[in-house]
Amino acid sequence: MSLNYPEVLSLEQKGVEFTYSEKDTILYALGIGIGDRPECLDELKFVYEKSLSAVPTLATVVAWGAGVSTEQLGVNYQKVLHGEEETIFHSPMPASAHLVADSAVIEVFDKGEDKGALVIRQTNLTNAATGTLLATINRTIFARGDGGCGGANTAPPKPHPLPERLPDAQIEYSTSFNQALLYRLCGDKNPLHVDYDMAKSVGFDRPILHGLCTYGITCRAVMEVFLGFDPAPIASHAARFSAPVLPGETLLIELWKDGLEVSFQAKAKERDVIVIKNGRTVLNA
Repeated sequence: MSLNYPEVLSLEQKGVEFTYSEKDTILYALGIGIGDRPECLDELKFVYEKSLSAVPTLATVVAWGAGVSTEQLGVNYQKVLHGEEETIFHSPMPASAHLVADSAVIEVFDKGEDKGALVIRQTNLTNAATGTLLATINRTIFARGDGGCGGANTAPPKPHPLPERLPDAQIEYSTSFNQALLYRLCGDKNPLHVDYDMAKSVGFDRPILHGLCTYGITCRAVMEVFLGFDPAPIASHAARFSAPVLPGETLLIELWKDGLEVSFQAKAKERDVIVIKNGRTVLNA
């Protein structure tokens, strides 16, 4: 079975309902490390039900399981990597909500025989009570075994370039050894993040941290460094995944601000390895 283009563009999943609570909003914030510094009282609003606020990237987990599956795509799951994530925020994420998720495959970019293909799946999250579109999630997978499948005649979008100057700011966050165990409770229970035998079978010494956990931590960094922990100005948040993080490592996040655009990348400090690259946050005017 393999990816069949252009038929794959007709795949969709409409009207799937999800409900999340304040408890889920708090759990997500804890899962990306918020609340780990007792001196940082500004983060309390993300983990305390009194005037609770949602971290914008909560959108990536509240409808976990929505979307066209790899089985439907026809790709080899063992050769699939999560390549990029972009979340566009149309309205602030509520602390709790009943959602409707509509998903589809929006494009395939063929890199060529033996080079794989990029598949972009999109999910729109709507507040069922108000009809308000909350967020659009564009999730790109790299299907390493599906090169030569055909695809768009155009080239894939170029990665966001980082400024050619020293970072305007940087911040460090220590991940905990049990961070993947906590974050998986937000929805992604892939055993790669908890099972040592599974991790070793795919070439890792031990379980790795979820890429979307690191993605959420970079959103946390943008809020802390430039926005005074205010989630409202964030219009979109996007990044490419370049290497895994091992729970317990320190994340060094470098940031650049140019007007309403924040660029960023993240490194696993102990190994000096870039784990998130070509990051871009757009702020509301």
